[in-house]
Amino acid sequence: MSQQDRVILHCDMNGFFASVELLSHPELKDRPMAVCGSPDKRHGIILAKNELAKKAGVVTAETVWQALKKCPDLHLVPPHMSKYKHYSRLINEIYQRFTDMVEPFSIDESWLDVTASQSLFGSGKEMADTIRETVKGELGLTLSAGVSFNKIFAKMGSEYKKPDATTLITRENYKEILWPLPARDMFFVGKATAQKLADAGIKTIGDIASSDPHTLEKMLGKQGRQLWEYTNGLDESPVARADSAEKIKSVGNGVTFTRDLVTEDDIITAVTSLSDTVAGRLRKYGMKACGVKVDIKDPYFKVISRQKQLFTPTNLAAELAKNALDIIHASWKKGNPIRMLTITGINLTDESFDEQLSLFGESGESRRKGEQIERTMDQVRKKYGSSSIGFAAVLDNDIGAYVRDYGEEEKEKKE
Repeated sequence: MSQQDRVILHCDMNGFFASVELLSHPELKDRPMAVCGSPDKRHGIILAKNELAKKAGVVTAETVWQALKKCPDLHLVPPHMSKYKHYSRLINEIYQRFTDMVEPFSIDESWLDVTASQSLFGSGKEMADTIRETVKGELGLTLSAGVSFNKIFAKMGSEYKKPDATTLITRENYKEILWPLPARDMFFVGKATAQKLADAGIKTIGDIASSDPHTLEKMLGKQGRQLWEYTNGLDESPVARADSAEKIKSVGNGVTFTRDLVTEDDIITAVTSLSDTVAGRLRKYGMKACGVKVDIKDPYFKVISRQKQLFTPTNLAAELAKNALDIIHASWKKGNPIRMLTITGINLTDESFDEQLSLFGESGESRRKGEQIERTMDQVRKKYGSSSIGFAAVLDNDIGAYVRDYGEEEKEKKE
Protein backbone atom coordinates (compact mmCIF):
# COMPACT_ATOMS: atom_id res chain seq x y z
CA MET A 1 0.00 0.00 0.00
CA SER A 2 1.28 3.45 -0.86
CA GLN A 3 2.39 5.82 1.87
CA GLN A 4 -0.63 8.10 1.42
CA ASP A 5 -3.18 5.27 1.63
CA ARG A 6 -5.31 4.70 4.68
CA VAL A 7 -4.74 1.43 6.53
CA ILE A 8 -8.05 -0.21 7.40
CA LEU A 9 -8.58 -3.47 9.27
CA HIS A 10 -11.75 -5.52 9.32
CA CYS A 11 -11.85 -8.01 12.19
CA ASP A 12 -14.44 -10.78 12.00
CA MET A 13 -14.82 -13.31 14.80
CA ASN A 14 -14.76 -16.97 13.74
CA GLY A 15 -18.01 -18.81 14.48
CA PHE A 16 -18.63 -16.28 17.23
CA PHE A 17 -21.73 -17.67 18.95
CA ALA A 18 -20.41 -21.22 18.80
CA SER A 19 -16.93 -20.18 19.97
CA VAL A 20 -18.36 -18.35 22.98
CA GLU A 21 -20.48 -21.36 23.88
CA LEU A 22 -17.40 -23.60 23.72
CA LEU A 23 -15.80 -21.51 26.46
CA SER A 24 -18.52 -22.82 28.79
CA HIS A 25 -18.54 -26.30 27.25
CA PRO A 26 -14.90 -27.33 26.74
CA GLU A 27 -16.05 -30.95 26.57
CA LEU A 28 -17.51 -30.13 23.12
CA LYS A 29 -14.25 -28.79 21.72
CA ASP A 30 -13.55 -31.96 19.73
CA ARG A 31 -17.16 -32.59 18.76
CA PRO A 32 -19.26 -31.01 16.02
CA MET A 33 -21.58 -28.49 17.68
CA ALA A 34 -23.98 -25.76 16.67
CA VAL A 35 -26.04 -23.02 18.26
CA CYS A 36 -29.70 -23.11 17.33
CA GLY A 37 -33.05 -21.80 18.43
CA SER A 38 -34.62 -24.80 20.12
CA PRO A 39 -32.25 -27.77 20.40
CA ASP A 40 -34.38 -29.69 22.91
CA LYS A 41 -37.27 -29.87 20.47
CA ARG A 42 -34.98 -30.53 17.49
CA HIS A 43 -36.42 -27.74 15.39
CA GLY A 44 -35.43 -24.24 14.47
CA ILE A 45 -32.50 -22.96 12.42
CA ILE A 46 -28.74 -23.16 12.84
CA LEU A 47 -27.38 -19.80 14.04
CA ALA A 48 -23.69 -20.71 14.28
CA LYS A 49 -21.46 -23.79 14.14
CA ASN A 50 -17.90 -24.78 15.00
CA GLU A 51 -15.26 -25.86 12.48
CA LEU A 52 -15.96 -29.59 12.91
CA ALA A 53 -19.65 -29.04 12.12
CA LYS A 54 -18.68 -26.87 9.17
CA LYS A 55 -16.45 -29.65 7.81
CA ALA A 56 -19.40 -32.02 8.12
CA GLY A 57 -21.40 -29.75 5.83
CA VAL A 58 -23.49 -27.90 8.41
CA VAL A 59 -24.27 -24.35 7.28
CA THR A 60 -25.72 -21.33 9.03
CA ALA A 61 -29.45 -20.69 8.46
CA GLU A 62 -30.35 -24.27 7.51
CA THR A 63 -32.92 -26.13 9.59
CA VAL A 64 -31.80 -28.29 12.47
CA TRP A 65 -33.21 -31.43 10.89
CA GLN A 66 -31.18 -30.77 7.74
CA ALA A 67 -28.05 -30.29 9.84
CA LEU A 68 -28.69 -33.49 11.80
CA LYS A 69 -29.18 -35.40 8.57
CA LYS A 70 -25.69 -34.33 7.47
CA CYS A 71 -24.14 -34.73 10.91
CA PRO A 72 -26.10 -37.14 13.16
CA ASP A 73 -23.72 -36.63 16.11
CA LEU A 74 -24.09 -32.83 16.00
CA HIS A 75 -24.38 -31.42 19.52
CA LEU A 76 -26.90 -28.58 19.80
CA VAL A 77 -26.84 -25.76 22.36
CA PRO A 78 -29.22 -22.81 22.88
CA PRO A 79 -28.11 -19.20 22.26
CA HIS A 80 -27.23 -16.76 25.06
CA MET A 81 -27.36 -13.24 23.61
CA SER A 82 -26.29 -11.48 26.80
CA LYS A 83 -23.12 -13.55 26.83
CA TYR A 84 -22.34 -12.70 23.20
CA LYS A 85 -22.84 -8.98 23.88
CA HIS A 86 -20.48 -9.20 26.86
CA TYR A 87 -17.71 -10.72 24.77
CA SER A 88 -18.39 -8.29 21.93
CA ARG A 89 -17.70 -5.40 24.32
CA LEU A 90 -14.48 -7.03 25.53
CA ILE A 91 -13.30 -7.62 21.96
CA ASN A 92 -13.94 -4.01 20.93
CA GLU A 93 -12.11 -2.80 24.02
CA ILE A 94 -9.06 -4.71 22.77
CA TYR A 95 -9.41 -3.04 19.36
CA GLN A 96 -9.48 0.35 21.05
CA ARG A 97 -6.01 -0.25 22.49
CA PHE A 98 -4.72 0.17 18.95
CA THR A 99 -6.93 3.01 17.69
CA ASP A 100 -9.90 5.12 18.70
CA MET A 101 -11.27 4.73 15.18
CA VAL A 102 -13.31 1.57 15.75
CA GLU A 103 -16.62 1.08 13.95
CA PRO A 104 -18.64 -2.00 14.92
CA PHE A 105 -20.49 -3.46 11.94
CA SER A 106 -22.32 -6.17 13.86
CA ILE A 107 -21.97 -7.97 17.16
CA ASP A 108 -18.96 -9.95 15.89
CA GLU A 109 -17.18 -7.71 13.39
CA SER A 110 -15.65 -4.22 13.34
CA TRP A 111 -13.61 -1.91 11.13
CA LEU A 112 -10.50 -0.21 12.51
CA ASP A 113 -8.65 2.71 10.94
CA VAL A 114 -5.06 2.19 12.13
CA THR A 115 -3.39 4.65 9.75
CA ALA A 116 -2.13 6.86 12.58
CA SER A 117 -1.14 3.91 14.79
CA GLN A 118 1.60 2.45 12.59
CA SER A 119 4.42 4.36 14.28
CA LEU A 120 3.41 2.76 17.57
CA PHE A 121 2.36 -0.76 16.62
CA GLY A 122 3.89 -1.52 13.21
CA SER A 123 2.25 -2.13 9.85
CA GLY A 124 -1.41 -2.92 9.35
CA LYS A 125 -0.67 -6.62 8.94
CA GLU A 126 1.49 -6.63 12.06
CA MET A 127 -1.30 -4.99 14.04
CA ALA A 128 -3.87 -7.44 12.69
CA ASP A 129 -1.67 -10.37 13.75
CA THR A 130 -1.10 -8.82 17.18
CA ILE A 131 -4.83 -8.26 17.64
CA ARG A 132 -5.58 -11.87 16.68
CA GLU A 133 -3.05 -13.17 19.20
CA THR A 134 -4.29 -10.79 21.91
CA VAL A 135 -7.94 -11.79 21.50
CA LYS A 136 -6.96 -15.45 21.44
CA GLY A 137 -4.70 -15.15 24.49
CA GLU A 138 -7.05 -13.06 26.64
CA LEU A 139 -10.46 -14.36 25.62
CA GLY A 140 -9.83 -17.76 24.03
CA LEU A 141 -11.54 -16.69 20.79
CA THR A 142 -10.21 -16.45 17.25
CA LEU A 143 -10.84 -13.98 14.47
CA SER A 144 -9.93 -13.43 10.84
CA ALA A 145 -8.67 -10.03 9.73
CA GLY A 146 -8.53 -8.21 6.43
CA VAL A 147 -6.04 -5.38 5.90
CA SER A 148 -6.50 -2.96 3.02
CA PHE A 149 -6.64 0.63 1.86
CA ASN A 150 -10.44 0.84 2.10
CA LYS A 151 -13.30 -0.62 4.13
CA ILE A 152 -14.78 -2.81 1.40
CA PHE A 153 -11.55 -4.61 0.57
CA ALA A 154 -10.70 -4.97 4.28
CA LYS A 155 -14.08 -6.69 4.73
CA MET A 156 -13.41 -8.91 1.73
CA GLY A 157 -10.00 -9.75 3.19
CA SER A 158 -11.48 -10.98 6.47
CA GLU A 159 -13.73 -13.32 4.49
CA TYR A 160 -10.97 -14.57 2.19
CA LYS A 161 -9.20 -16.91 4.59
CA LYS A 162 -10.71 -18.46 7.72
CA PRO A 163 -10.29 -19.28 10.52
CA ASP A 164 -7.65 -17.36 12.50
CA ALA A 165 -5.91 -15.69 9.56
CA THR A 166 -4.84 -12.31 8.20
CA THR A 167 -5.20 -11.37 4.54
CA LEU A 168 -3.49 -8.29 3.10
CA ILE A 169 -5.18 -6.75 0.06
CA THR A 170 -3.22 -3.94 -1.60
CA ARG A 171 -3.52 -1.80 -4.71
CA GLU A 172 -0.98 -4.15 -6.28
CA ASN A 173 -2.69 -7.48 -5.54
CA TYR A 174 -6.45 -6.88 -5.26
CA LYS A 175 -7.11 -7.82 -8.88
CA GLU A 176 -5.23 -11.08 -8.46
CA ILE A 177 -6.95 -11.97 -5.17
CA LEU A 178 -10.50 -10.70 -5.59
CA TRP A 179 -11.35 -10.48 -9.27
CA PRO A 180 -11.37 -14.26 -9.93
CA LEU A 181 -13.94 -14.80 -7.14
CA PRO A 182 -17.63 -15.37 -7.98
CA ALA A 183 -19.73 -12.20 -8.19
CA ARG A 184 -21.82 -13.57 -5.29
CA ASP A 185 -18.77 -13.19 -3.03
CA MET A 186 -18.70 -9.41 -3.50
CA PHE A 187 -19.79 -7.43 -0.47
CA PHE A 188 -23.41 -6.20 -0.95
CA VAL A 189 -24.16 -8.70 -3.75
CA GLY A 190 -27.11 -10.78 -2.60
CA LYS A 191 -28.68 -13.81 -4.21
CA ALA A 192 -31.11 -11.83 -6.39
CA THR A 193 -28.44 -9.38 -7.56
CA ALA A 194 -26.07 -12.24 -8.33
CA GLN A 195 -28.74 -13.85 -10.50
CA LYS A 196 -29.31 -10.61 -12.43
CA LEU A 197 -25.58 -10.32 -13.01
CA ALA A 198 -25.33 -13.96 -14.09
CA ASP A 199 -28.20 -13.48 -16.54
CA ALA A 200 -26.15 -10.69 -18.11
CA GLY A 201 -23.06 -12.90 -18.32
CA ILE A 202 -21.34 -11.26 -15.35
CA LYS A 203 -20.03 -14.16 -13.29
CA THR A 204 -16.99 -12.92 -11.37
CA ILE A 205 -15.99 -9.86 -9.37
CA GLY A 206 -13.59 -9.04 -12.20
CA ASP A 207 -16.50 -9.12 -14.64
CA ILE A 208 -18.28 -6.48 -12.52
CA ALA A 209 -15.13 -4.34 -12.44
CA SER A 210 -14.65 -4.49 -16.21
CA SER A 211 -18.32 -3.88 -17.06
CA ASP A 212 -19.60 -0.54 -18.27
CA PRO A 213 -20.79 1.33 -15.14
CA HIS A 214 -23.72 2.89 -17.03
CA THR A 215 -24.92 -0.56 -18.05
CA LEU A 216 -24.69 -1.77 -14.45
CA GLU A 217 -26.62 1.30 -13.31
CA LYS A 218 -29.39 0.61 -15.81
CA MET A 219 -29.54 -2.99 -14.63
CA LEU A 220 -29.32 -2.48 -10.85
CA GLY A 221 -29.99 1.20 -10.22
CA LYS A 222 -27.56 3.13 -8.04
CA GLN A 223 -26.28 -0.16 -6.61
CA GLY A 224 -24.83 -0.98 -10.04
CA ARG A 225 -22.61 2.10 -10.08
CA GLN A 226 -21.66 1.46 -6.46
CA LEU A 227 -20.62 -2.12 -7.18
CA TRP A 228 -18.48 -0.98 -10.10
CA GLU A 229 -16.72 1.52 -7.84
CA TYR A 230 -16.24 -1.01 -5.04
CA THR A 231 -14.79 -3.71 -7.30
CA ASN A 232 -12.34 -1.15 -8.70
CA GLY A 233 -11.13 -0.11 -5.25
CA LEU A 234 -12.85 3.27 -5.24
CA ASP A 235 -14.46 3.11 -1.80
CA GLU A 236 -13.61 6.21 0.27
CA SER A 237 -16.06 5.74 3.15
CA PRO A 238 -14.52 6.65 6.52
CA VAL A 239 -14.29 4.49 9.63
CA ALA A 240 -16.44 6.14 12.28
CA ARG A 241 -15.38 6.39 15.90
CA ALA A 242 -17.52 4.16 18.09
CA ASP A 243 -18.29 7.09 20.41
CA SER A 244 -19.11 9.55 17.64
CA ALA A 245 -22.23 7.93 16.27
CA GLU A 246 -25.31 10.13 16.53
CA LYS A 247 -27.99 8.78 18.78
CA ILE A 248 -30.90 7.45 16.73
CA LYS A 249 -34.20 8.87 17.91
CA SER A 250 -36.48 6.87 15.61
CA VAL A 251 -36.47 4.17 12.97
CA GLY A 252 -39.18 4.05 10.35
CA ASN A 253 -40.21 2.85 6.92
CA GLY A 254 -42.75 4.30 4.53
CA VAL A 255 -44.09 3.17 1.15
CA THR A 256 -46.28 4.67 -1.55
CA PHE A 257 -48.12 1.59 -2.75
CA THR A 258 -48.65 0.50 -6.34
CA ARG A 259 -52.39 0.88 -5.76
CA ASP A 260 -54.47 2.37 -2.97
CA LEU A 261 -55.14 0.26 0.09
CA VAL A 262 -58.87 -0.28 0.47
CA THR A 263 -59.62 -3.55 2.24
CA GLU A 264 -58.60 -4.75 5.68
CA ASP A 265 -56.43 -7.40 4.03
CA ASP A 266 -54.60 -4.66 2.11
CA ILE A 267 -53.88 -2.78 5.32
CA ILE A 268 -52.73 -5.91 7.18
CA THR A 269 -50.35 -6.79 4.34
CA ALA A 270 -48.89 -3.27 4.27
CA VAL A 271 -48.54 -2.98 8.03
CA THR A 272 -46.98 -6.42 8.32
CA SER A 273 -44.38 -5.60 5.68
CA LEU A 274 -43.50 -2.17 7.08
CA SER A 275 -43.34 -3.45 10.67
CA ASP A 276 -41.08 -6.31 9.63
CA THR A 277 -38.56 -3.89 8.11
CA VAL A 278 -38.68 -1.49 11.08
CA ALA A 279 -38.26 -4.32 13.58
CA GLY A 280 -35.28 -5.71 11.69
CA ARG A 281 -33.57 -2.34 11.67
CA LEU A 282 -34.22 -1.84 15.38
CA ARG A 283 -32.60 -5.20 16.13
CA LYS A 284 -29.70 -4.32 13.85
CA TYR A 285 -29.04 -1.20 15.92
CA GLY A 286 -29.61 -2.97 19.25
CA MET A 287 -32.62 -0.74 19.99
CA LYS A 288 -36.23 -1.10 21.09
CA ALA A 289 -39.13 1.29 20.53
CA CYS A 290 -41.13 2.63 23.45
CA GLY A 291 -43.76 3.98 21.06
CA VAL A 292 -45.19 3.57 17.56
CA LYS A 293 -46.12 6.36 15.12
CA VAL A 294 -48.23 5.91 11.99
CA ASP A 295 -48.44 8.43 9.13
CA ILE A 296 -51.30 7.92 6.65
CA LYS A 297 -51.60 9.70 3.29
CA ASP A 298 -54.75 9.47 1.18
CA PRO A 299 -54.98 9.73 -2.65
CA TYR A 300 -55.47 13.51 -2.31
CA PHE A 301 -52.20 13.82 -0.36
CA LYS A 302 -53.90 14.63 2.93
CA VAL A 303 -51.74 13.29 5.77
CA ILE A 304 -52.58 12.44 9.35
CA SER A 305 -50.07 11.36 11.99
CA ARG A 306 -50.93 9.44 15.14
CA GLN A 307 -48.84 7.74 17.81
CA LYS A 308 -49.13 5.72 20.99
CA GLN A 309 -46.81 4.73 23.81
CA LEU A 310 -46.18 1.04 24.48
CA PHE A 311 -46.44 -0.71 27.82
CA THR A 312 -43.27 -2.66 26.98
CA PRO A 313 -40.43 -1.56 24.63
CA THR A 314 -40.22 -3.81 21.57
CA ASN A 315 -38.27 -4.59 18.41
CA LEU A 316 -40.62 -7.36 17.28
CA ALA A 317 -42.55 -7.02 14.03
CA ALA A 318 -45.68 -8.70 15.39
CA GLU A 319 -45.93 -6.24 18.29
CA LEU A 320 -45.22 -3.18 16.13
CA ALA A 321 -47.83 -4.36 13.61
CA LYS A 322 -50.49 -4.94 16.26
CA ASN A 323 -50.08 -1.44 17.69
CA ALA A 324 -49.92 0.16 14.24
CA LEU A 325 -53.19 -1.56 13.29
CA ASP A 326 -54.78 -0.35 16.53
CA ILE A 327 -53.81 3.21 15.59
CA ILE A 328 -55.19 2.86 12.06
CA HIS A 329 -58.48 1.33 13.23
CA ALA A 330 -58.93 4.15 15.74
CA SER A 331 -57.91 6.98 13.38
CA TRP A 332 -58.97 6.05 9.85
CA LYS A 333 -62.48 5.49 8.53
CA LYS A 334 -62.93 1.95 7.29
CA GLY A 335 -62.93 1.75 3.49
CA ASN A 336 -61.24 5.12 2.90
CA PRO A 337 -58.35 4.55 0.48
CA ILE A 338 -54.75 4.89 1.66
CA ARG A 339 -52.03 5.94 -0.78
CA MET A 340 -49.04 5.80 1.56
CA LEU A 341 -48.24 4.43 5.02
CA THR A 342 -45.25 5.07 7.25
CA ILE A 343 -44.62 3.16 10.46
CA THR A 344 -41.99 4.47 12.85
CA GLY A 345 -40.58 3.15 16.10
CA ILE A 346 -40.13 6.17 18.40
CA ASN A 347 -38.66 7.00 21.82
CA LEU A 348 -35.94 4.40 21.41
CA THR A 349 -34.03 2.68 24.17
CA ASP A 350 -31.17 0.19 24.21
CA GLU A 351 -32.47 -3.36 23.82
CA SER A 352 -30.60 -4.40 26.96
CA PHE A 353 -32.98 -2.12 28.90
CA ASP A 354 -34.15 -3.98 31.98
CA GLU A 355 -37.78 -4.47 31.07
CA GLN A 356 -40.16 -4.34 34.00
CA LEU A 357 -42.37 -7.00 32.47
CA SER A 358 -45.22 -8.78 34.12
CA LEU A 359 -44.46 -12.05 32.32
CA PHE A 360 -47.68 -13.86 33.02
CA GLY A 361 -47.28 -17.49 31.98
CA GLU A 362 -47.97 -18.00 28.30
CA SER A 363 -47.70 -14.33 27.31
CA GLY A 364 -44.09 -14.20 28.48
CA GLU A 365 -43.25 -17.49 26.79
CA SER A 366 -45.00 -16.37 23.62
CA ARG A 367 -42.91 -13.18 23.56
CA ARG A 368 -39.69 -15.12 23.97
CA LYS A 369 -40.67 -17.45 21.13
CA GLY A 370 -41.56 -14.48 18.95
CA GLU A 371 -38.17 -12.90 19.53
CA GLN A 372 -36.42 -16.19 18.79
CA ILE A 373 -38.31 -16.55 15.50
CA GLU A 374 -37.60 -13.01 14.32
CA ARG A 375 -33.89 -13.15 15.20
CA THR A 376 -33.68 -16.40 13.28
CA MET A 377 -35.27 -14.62 10.32
CA ASP A 378 -32.54 -11.97 10.61
CA GLN A 379 -29.89 -14.68 10.28
CA VAL A 380 -31.58 -16.20 7.22
CA ARG A 381 -31.91 -12.80 5.53
CA LYS A 382 -28.31 -11.91 6.28
CA LYS A 383 -27.22 -15.03 4.42
CA TYR A 384 -29.82 -15.33 1.65
CA GLY A 385 -31.24 -11.83 1.21
CA SER A 386 -34.21 -9.84 2.52
CA SER A 387 -36.76 -11.68 0.37
CA SER A 388 -35.66 -15.18 1.45
CA ILE A 389 -38.08 -15.44 4.37
CA GLY A 390 -41.05 -13.43 5.62
CA PHE A 391 -44.54 -13.36 7.06
CA ALA A 392 -47.28 -15.17 5.14
CA ALA A 393 -49.46 -12.04 5.03
CA VAL A 394 -46.99 -10.37 2.67
CA LEU A 395 -46.67 -13.22 0.15
CA ASP A 396 -47.74 -12.62 -3.46
CA ASN A 397 -49.28 -9.21 -2.77
CA ASP A 398 -50.13 -6.72 -5.53
CA ILE A 399 -49.63 -3.51 -3.54
CA GLY A 400 -45.84 -3.35 -3.74
CA ALA A 401 -45.24 -4.35 -0.12
CA TYR A 402 -42.04 -6.21 0.61
CA VAL A 403 -39.33 -6.30 3.26
CA ARG A 404 -36.71 -3.65 2.61
CA ASP A 405 -33.14 -4.82 2.94
CA TYR A 406 -31.59 -3.40 6.11
CA GLY A 407 -28.86 -1.83 4.02
CA GLU A 408 -31.29 0.14 1.84
CA GLU A 409 -31.91 3.83 2.40
CA GLU A 410 -34.03 4.11 5.49
CA LYS A 411 -35.87 6.78 7.39
CA GLU A 412 -34.06 7.46 10.65
CA LYS A 413 -34.07 10.65 12.68
CA LYS A 414 -31.06 11.50 14.80
CA GLU A 415 -30.39 13.97 17.55
